[in-house]
Amino acid sequence: MNRHETDGQSLYGRQALGGRVAVITGGSRGIGLGIAKAYREAGAHVVVAARKPDGLAAAREELLRAKGDGEVHEVVANAGEPEDAERCVEETVSRFGRLDILVNNAATNPYMGDLLGLDLPRAEKTVRVNQYGMIAWTRSAWQASMREHGGSVVNIASVGGLIVDPHIGWYNATKAAMLHMTRQLAYELGPLVRVNAIAPGLIKTELARAVWEPREPVLTARLPLRRLGTVEDVAHAALFLASGASSWMTGQTLVLDGGATVLPIGVEE
Repeated sequence: MNRHETDGQSLYGRQALGGRVAVITGGSRGIGLGIAKAYREAGAHVVVAARKPDGLAAAREELLRAKGDGEVHEVVANAGEPEDAERCVEETVSRFGRLDILVNNAATNPYMGDLLGLDLPRAEKTVRVNQYGMIAWTRSAWQASMREHGGSVVNIASVGGLIVDPHIGWYNATKAAMLHMTRQLAYELGPLVRVNAIAPGLIKTELARAVWEPREPVLTARLPLRRLGTVEDVAHAALFLASGASSWMTGQTLVLDGGATVLPIGVEE
């Protein structure tokens, strides 16, 4: 158990992450911003990283209006550029003295279609951000702070890494790789650093609105929980994985899909 999880803070509530420092990639909107809000409300200082300055500025204002009294810092960074990862982590440690939590949330999906139609540039871009980006940011966090002080890494993968999809097979392959790398890194970085993942199903974000809004009744009709996921659902899971409440958990994946992966094959409702 790393020492930041034995500091006497409450495992739940506003001090679950009291005084800790978190970096969230892709933190300017959607799931990343939701996690940043949950962490700040739980007492953490949050650093949100994303590519677009305007989006980061808006995210900062939204975070400051939300609950919580931790500091908010934003860094323009591309999740697929190792140099940006190093710069963001170094800036974080210089400002706060440490880095306790890394959330690898940023992802890209430039290609939709059959695997045999995939071209090399889009294949490489997807791997660079979704797979290698996770390694680059984790390595930077480890070298700058976590190998000395410990910490927690939370990887935002996808339920797509566990299933077959006719349209986003390559994206899903990179998410499946994230699930394996979560296990690998948990082995390599233990006992100081815990590494876990979340595999969300379809989440009601603005980015995915075109997918879920026209078909929401159809999509939810067969789900055991009869609803799509929310940003808050993922944020709550990310808070659990970053806090002492999960202190004996590493190398694992939490599937948040409303029960989609338990549906029996060939059974009509």
